[in-house]
Amino acid sequence: MNGIGTSGVSPTGRVTRLVIVDDQAMVRAGFAALLAAQSDIDVVGEAPDGAAGVELCRRAHPDVVLMDVRMPRLNGLEAAEQLLDPPPGVTHRPKVLMLTTFDVDDYVYEALRLGASGFLLKDAPPADLIAAVRVVAEGEALLAPSVTRRLIAEFARQRSGNGPRRGRAPASELRLKALTERETEVLELVARGRSNTEIAEFLVLAEQTVKTHVSRVFAKLGLRDRAQAVVFAYEAGLVAPGDQ
Repeated sequence: MNGIGTSGVSPTGRVTRLVIVDDQAMVRAGFAALLAAQSDIDVVGEAPDGAAGVELCRRAHPDVVLMDVRMPRLNGLEAAEQLLDPPPGVTHRPKVLMLTTFDVDDYVYEALRLGASGFLLKDAPPADLIAAVRVVAEGEALLAPSVTRRLIAEFARQRSGNGPRRGRAPASELRLKALTERETEVLELVARGRSNTEIAEFLVLAEQTVKTHVSRVFAKLGLRDRAQAVVFAYEAGLVAPGDQ
């Protein structure tokens, strides 16, 4: 997990506005009670399905949305797409953290492509849920856990059709040429799930220098966060499924 530990509060001291979208009332209530007890998290609303969740977010303007994948009326993937790619005139775009179980993992790769900031298994320990909200609120992506790396690699393998890709798509190759050699190294390490601290240690750089490189990579490639950077790296062939 990147950026923030499982205890304490956000290092910025700001309060994160959170909306919970899940069709199971007991799950919503449990998550709401746990998260609202944190001094740096304000649960501003709950919704029982994707359609109601989108409507609520348009009114409440949360910083983070905890979004279940499988729901009636509008599933979590469709709701995330509406929030992350809003219609003209709608400027608010919250960060979306998807909740999933292993039986719906095929949704996860597409959610990351749409711009979701990551995903969390619904049976994760309470401390992991709290930390996940803080990580996403601070602008990081929930991609460091090994289970996430394995799942994203599997989705990339499925998308490639015949195992790991050996080449790059022309459009992706052109976009990669915009990066310096060092920026390409940093992107590859981001795609392997390394945190800024780990990248700094590996490349023998100051952590602030790594942060600058990461920001430049995002700007040059038009990426929103680390989640999209991971997807781009797999699709461009910079990292092959199964790489560690």
